[in-house]
Amino acid sequence: MFSLSLADRKAKLVQSRRRPGRFELSVDGIAQSVVSITEPTSLEYSYTQHIARAMDAAAEPNAPLFTVHLGAGALTLARYVQATRAGSPQLVVEFEPSLYAAVIDALPLPPGSDIRVILGDARTVADAAFPNEKTSPVQSSPSPGLDDAVSYRTAIDTDWVEACFTVVDLWDAAVIRHRVASQEFYRRVAARSAAAGVVAVNLLDGHPFEYSRRQAATLSTVFDHVAVVLDTEPEDAEGPLGNVVIFASDAPLDKVTASVLLDTPRPHLLLDGALTSWIAEARIMTDADGTDSPDPDDPLWG
Repeated sequence: MFSLSLADRKAKLVQSRRRPGRFELSVDGIAQSVVSITEPTSLEYSYTQHIARAMDAAAEPNAPLFTVHLGAGALTLARYVQATRAGSPQLVVEFEPSLYAAVIDALPLPPGSDIRVILGDARTVADAAFPNEKTSPVQSSPSPGLDDAVSYRTAIDTDWVEACFTVVDLWDAAVIRHRVASQEFYRRVAARSAAAGVVAVNLLDGHPFEYSRRQAATLSTVFDHVAVVLDTEPEDAEGPLGNVVIFASDAPLDKVTASVLLDTPRPHLLLDGALTSWIAEARIMTDADGTDSPDPDDPLWG
């Protein structure tokens, strides 16, 4: 479909030879998204399935759900929301304008989609002023690499308010940079969420889950309720890297973490006392004391 040179890496979108209508987006050979144009509710990765089920439970069936996606990829979950909650207002924050344009050009959004984009760094956008604050908002202006022929709707940071569901999926190829995983960043995400809004953070980690435990500790200082969903056994010292999804909200998470939602593949759910024990003495992450996420190429992971 396309091969695109970015500033210091290469992105590629290819069509599955075995599964018509399914496409995979990768950056530097690392899979970022798998999307089905013909079946947008058919999700490849377990973490997207966990988040999608939480989206299903976050509001009444077919009701609109204002969803914010920090990190676009191939817009897998945005397409899911459109398929299950047609016409829901959605906002995407994407750092790579040329990549977003190429994806939209190759895989157009479904008719009737109400999806707008802010082209910029998620931390900068999150930190921008609200209407009642003094500094000026971050504008989403045409950027190099965006072809005029590509159809997209732009937004500004002040459109990111009262989010009902926010997906934080901010990968820089293989890692998450600490500036978009700190307490300061999550406080801004919380400030832009509705009172009962849900935030879902996608991570990649393995035993002893030091990074994920720090993330859970950090989110627990910002939100009243936190739950962790692990795709790997939490006590398996030799287990592989796996996705970790952390849900956070100021409202109870009963609906989005109900056991009926955590269907096949069956993950491990940590909340309340079990989560407190798992976090243990993990330090919170701040801008001054944070680390990037584990590099999957590190020999530590075999």
